[in-house]
Amino acid sequence: MKREFISTSKSPIKSFDKPKNILPEKEHGFTLIELIVVIIIVGILAAVGMTQYSSIVEKSRLAEAKIRLGTMRQLAYEYYLNNGTLVGIQNSDVGVDNTCSSTSFYQYLVGGGSTVVNMYAVRCTSGGKTPNASRGYSFFLHYGADPEVSEWHCYWNDDGNEPCFGYSRW
Repeated sequence: MKREFISTSKSPIKSFDKPKNILPEKEHGFTLIELIVVIIIVGILAAVGMTQYSSIVEKSRLAEAKIRLGTMRQLAYEYYLNNGTLVGIQNSDVGVDNTCSSTSFYQYLVGGGSTVVNMYAVRCTSGGKTPNASRGYSFFLHYGADPEVSEWHCYWNDDGNEPCFGYSRW
């Protein structure tokens, strides 16, 4: 490598010489392969992130169902106090109509017995508040008035009733 020395000082007394590179500098930048690899990695991370994001958003929608099912439980207990049994309890007794409406992510319904009742929040896959779920699931409260019992359960509707969101099927 050939180097020349150029003086940077105008004064002959204080002369500091810096080496000057005569050879051309190497061009800086990324190759096409490097850019493609980076784009593929970012795409994979985005795909994984979107599925995780969708799952977290769906779990947060369970809060709506829990609040509504809690209200239904209070109304079911009131029905039990008035009638001495849960036999014959209807959707109208707990304030629901079993339809997917544009104001809710779920349709709600109740199924009764003598001392226990199941209150369901079934995720709307069409006709409900948008966006509708791509997979339907049922989130429900197994409630008994005497003796008092409250158990939360969840299962996917489309694959053999497997548990969902960390809740047991039964």
